[in-house]
Amino acid sequence: MADEQVKTEALQILNVCRILPGLIVFDLDYTLWPFYCECRSSRDKPSLYPQANGILNALKEKGVSMAIASRTPTPSIANAFLNKLGITSLFTAMEIYPSGTHKTQHFQKIQQKTGVPFKSMLFFDDENRNIEAVSNFGVTSILVGNGVNLDALKTGLRRYSGSSASQR
Repeated sequence: MADEQVKTEALQILNVCRILPGLIVFDLDYTLWPFYCECRSSRDKPSLYPQANGILNALKEKGVSMAIASRTPTPSIANAFLNKLGITSLFTAMEIYPSGTHKTQHFQKIQQKTGVPFKSMLFFDDENRNIEAVSNFGVTSILVGNGVNLDALKTGLRRYSGSSASQR
């Protein structure tokens, strides 16, 4: 499916949501792209999962803020890839660094930078331990099995709007 078609479908999904997250946070490795940064060279040409670019562009067009929370031993490679892909400007916060803990430090810094409450965030990651740790903050968290795609977006927004409704 081409980027424009994915973007159109993602916009349709977003348009039926009554409540959108204040911030959507993405992991990088095996969430936005299909590899580990530490297994690559900064000279490599990176690529996103097939539907990720269309989804990111739809979120931007809809005015949804986005951030990155990535734990990697090679943050310089992750940043180089984001620059090569031309998507750095899409994110209001990028917390990319090695961490001995789960993504809790990343989210505390993202929350401080953006001012968005944890309960207003939606998070996509491929590691269950990160999902569990961040969920404890009240973040709606979605485990992705094969990268961010339209099904994961639908699931995330459905879960987010269900949790938002129960907090009113």
